[in-house]
Amino acid sequence: MRRPDGQALCSRSVLPRKTCPRRSRLGRQQDPTLRSDETVQGSPRDGSLIFGRSERQMLRPAQTATCGIAVMAKASTSGKAKTRLSPPLTPAEAAEFNTAFLRDIADNLLMAASRASIRGMMAFGPPGSEDFFTATIPRDIDLIECWLPHFGDCLFQAISAVLGRGFEGAVVLNADSPTLPAAYLVETAEVLARPGDRAALGPSSDGGYYLLGLKKPHRRLFEDITWSTEHVAEETIARAREIGLPVHVLPTWYDIDDRQSLCMLHDELFADRPFEASVQGSPALHTRALMQRLLGEADLTRRLGLALGPRSSLPEFHAAWPDPSPVVGDVG
Repeated sequence: MRRPDGQALCSRSVLPRKTCPRRSRLGRQQDPTLRSDETVQGSPRDGSLIFGRSERQMLRPAQTATCGIAVMAKASTSGKAKTRLSPPLTPAEAAEFNTAFLRDIADNLLMAASRASIRGMMAFGPPGSEDFFTATIPRDIDLIECWLPHFGDCLFQAISAVLGRGFEGAVVLNADSPTLPAAYLVETAEVLARPGDRAALGPSSDGGYYLLGLKKPHRRLFEDITWSTEHVAEETIARAREIGLPVHVLPTWYDIDDRQSLCMLHDELFADRPFEASVQGSPALHTRALMQRLLGEADLTRRLGLALGPRSSLPEFHAAWPDPSPVVGDVG
């Protein structure tokens, strides 16, 4: 989780509605200027809702699920969502991708919940955008709101909010990896269900992380982190070592936040070139349909440079990450 230009996003049902710069992926800040009255892509123009706010915004207690996974989600407003994808996308297209990503990630959460003790959530913003999320996200995904100025505080408050509802494990998940294998979410829930305090971290290929799971709200893991750099994951692991917290490291995956990663997404969905050959990525049906339409109707092939020859699919430092599922100081 690294940050682009902008500010931090997090959601929490018990937080006051503060104006705050926002993030759509863990570690990457976003533009703080989004107003709550701006039109969001995919929300009902007549103001109608699929589900009432009172039903959706309140987090349920853990009940049967033991692990709560909260996606750091931002409403899809043209020029405000996924701005790092424009160019090569137009602002409106970038907002459409944001919506498709959120829908695919919600589907991924529900798939994981069918295989493990997981409850999916959207930690959303900006304030006033719940109409967009109730219209976009399945009812079985809970909504919690948070809007804080510092990204580390935002992540910490989201973790605290989930744990405060009775879940044994709390996870923050980025909103930029629609093809992330559901198996990684299942593995995270299983790791956090083991006895003893521990963390789970999913490193991104850019040096950030796509997922962080905890059993207790350890604030130190969000302090002294150089957000928006390739050092976020390694610094987070270093903070865990400082407090003696074992960290289970998941396999690396990638975030989609620039032209190169859009090309990687295209290769995974349409060119039979998976990010990781040994793992089946999630199908990302909404993202696939959107990209297929834009490839056919909007000259996206040329804008992505897909006919210019082979590209390097991974940043150079990807190979520096350890093999899948190592444990840093784990106890069993």
